[in-house]
Formats: sequence, structure tokens, C-alpha cells
Amino acid sequence: MSISAEEILAEIGPVQEVLDAHDGVVTVLDTSDGNIMLSLDGGCNGCSSTPMTAMQIYYSLKKLDAVNDVIFVNGELPEYMRTFINQKMDKEAAESSEDGPGEIV
Repeated sequence: MSISAEEILAEIGPVQEVLDAHDGVVTVLDTSDGNIMLSLDGGCNGCSSTPMTAMQIYYSLKKLDAVNDVIFVNGELPEYMRTFINQKMDKEAAESSEDGPGEIV
């Protein structure tokens, strides 16, 4: 199953609305084999909130079945944040299989 750049941008729509207000731009560079390669540009360059923006994008996209990995070419998502999100998603999946949908905390 493949995913298009348009589908990626649609999925991160709520984040893009915030970026638009700050001249930030998400550029989809590649979607091959479900490995999404992104660049955060414009107002994101040098912004102290960029890692949190990357975290929101990563979390949103990793929920999609067609997405294997999300790679930020500018290195905006530190490994510890990636690990945190993966652990959170694993916990949510375990909870949802036991009790239904999990709660986002």
C-alpha cells in the first residue's frame, strides 16, 4: 500500500494550520515504500518549537497503516522523542485491544 504526498499533507492538516500562521512549511520529499521523508522549512528554521511540531507530525503519520517510518531530513525529531512516541503508541495499542480506544494524555 502506498501513500501520496497529498495524503500526507492532508493528514497533518491541523499542524499545517499552525505552521501557516508562523510561515512554516512542510515539504514532502519522498513517500517510497511507506518511508516518509519530510523537511520543515520556512519559519521552522531556527524555531525552538520545531521538535514539538515534528513530534506531532510523526505521531499523526505513524498511525497510518501505509506509513513505516517518518524521516525529517533536517533532524528535527530527536531520537528520545521518537522513542517516547513509539512507546506511547505501543501502550495505546495494548490498551485499545483490552478496553477499546485508548486515551491521549
